[in-house]
Amino acid sequence: MKYLIILFSAFLLVACKKEKETTSGSASIDSLNTAKDSVAAGHASGNILVGTIPFPKEIKECSCYFAISKADFENERYIYADDAGKTAYMMLDGKRLALNLISSSDMEVDEVLTKEIENGDYKISVKGKKIKGEEALLFEGTLTIEKTDGTIFTTPIYGECGC
Repeated sequence: MKYLIILFSAFLLVACKKEKETTSGSASIDSLNTAKDSVAAGHASGNILVGTIPFPKEIKECSCYFAISKADFENERYIYADDAGKTAYMMLDGKRLALNLISSSDMEVDEVLTKEIENGDYKISVKGKKIKGEEALLFEGTLTIEKTDGTIFTTPIYGECGC
């Protein structure tokens, strides 16, 4: 029994190393792929688990919603959505959360989007730059999540805000 546990542990160690080797590349591409893989597969990045959510039924009118890439956005794999004013929705650490927005920039006036969200466990920052403005405003930027224990997760985002 003791040998079986040792053998199983060695197998897990080798499997983890092999996965790490297959995702290596340049530093910026590697971190982008890691963020995409962790969100798409629902794996932890550090100690923060970020998952995809369907568009929230609670949002009835104006909204902002983001995915980690244009492809994920087009396939409706969102990691963030808000009602453009009061509440943001995310899947963090396996729980769907409704979080209160603390501040948000005026998207009609500004070329830059900023949002700050905070609760007892997380501090979330959304920063983006308008890349297209028609009926809905398209943005690219970053989403940063910081846990109270100091763990930080940052990912690129792509999405839109509109009514």
